Amino acid sequence: MTERLSPSRDAVARPDSDQPPLPPARFAYDRTTWKEIAHLLANLPVSVFGFVYVATVLFTGALMTLTVIGFPLLAAGLMGARQLGKLERARARGLLGVRVDEPSPLPLRGGRNGFFPQLWLALKDPVGWRTILYDFIRLPWGILTFTITLTSLFVLWPVLPFIARGLANADRAMVRGLLSPSDELERRIAELESDRGVVVDTAAADLRRIERDLHDGAQARLVNLAMGLGLAKEKLLEDPDSAAAMVEEAHGEVKLALQELRDLARGIHPAVLTDRGLDAALSAVASRCTVPVKVTADLLSRPAAAIEGIAYFTVSELLQNVSKHSAAKSASVDVWRSDDRLLIQVWDDGRGGARLDGGTGMRGLADRLDAVDGLFVIESPQGGPTTVTAELPWRDRVPGEG
Repeated sequence: MTERLSPSRDAVARPDSDQPPLPPARFAYDRTTWKEIAHLLANLPVSVFGFVYVATVLFTGALMTLTVIGFPLLAAGLMGARQLGKLERARARGLLGVRVDEPSPLPLRGGRNGFFPQLWLALKDPVGWRTILYDFIRLPWGILTFTITLTSLFVLWPVLPFIARGLANADRAMVRGLLSPSDELERRIAELESDRGVVVDTAAADLRRIERDLHDGAQARLVNLAMGLGLAKEKLLEDPDSAAAMVEEAHGEVKLALQELRDLARGIHPAVLTDRGLDAALSAVASRCTVPVKVTADLLSRPAAAIEGIAYFTVSELLQNVSKHSAAKSASVDVWRSDDRLLIQVWDDGRGGARLDGGTGMRGLADRLDAVDGLFVIESPQGGPTTVTAELPWRDRVPGEG
């Protein structure tokens, strides 16, 4: 059984190959030809309106930028241009058969981002600026197509279907080129928005875990320690032997509290990882595993601290799963660099059957790696063995980085 978590989001704009082919142009005027003629004749009034809007927005916005009010006006004009683009896509969809999906809306979030971040977001909106460019260059084209189409209706009507097809194809190209969302950019924005949510949720869960461990562990022990020392202080003169016994018990509580704090600190970011790197830190994790683990780290340099930390915790959780669920007799951890990727492979000879939805934390690991452009692959047939491969982007370590 192999499971792989990799980007699988739908592309924002459908490729042209998904669209049904147009019927060939012919001398007889069919439905498609009449739609193309209607589109070409409507180019003039639509392009005049679009050009006037763009000229007004650009002129007024540029002039008013000398004052504070100019930038909000320009941002509002760009958001209005988005609506013009939406109308043009609808017209092209209805008359030319060009199926172009709508771009993602601006993530304004109802004003929660603050006024100036929202203003900057609107001012740098690529969809709005591409629509401005589209409407700006359409005026001469609209005049040309209207004139040729109207003249051809009376003079060149036998070959008008072929003329209309050529002009309409140019229109189709403009719509796809300027009014289509950028597939890769839109996909990447959607991924980043999703991954940001995963990172926020993971960080919140980690904070809750740390708070719970502190409250239930070290904090409770320190409270007991304070109470014990208070009682020992009261009995110090009356019953020195009992006071000594209480101090001895408090000393034991101090040791346990220190050990719990060390374990908690190791769970946040182990000192050995900061001081000695991934090889030593993974060897320390492997020594605590209930299964013999062979660690091989072939790294000539250290990656960035964030990448190193994710790699460490990935291996740590995988080895915990090996200890708890695999019933394995041996395991291995291999870490190496391949070009601009850090690769991790954890293998064990246990019972297998590991899955992303198996309740062993695999899904959380996969989401954490996906949030940083990583990959997570599980090969775990029933009966074993299990091989988990993780991929992380390699980023060089900044000098002085902890």
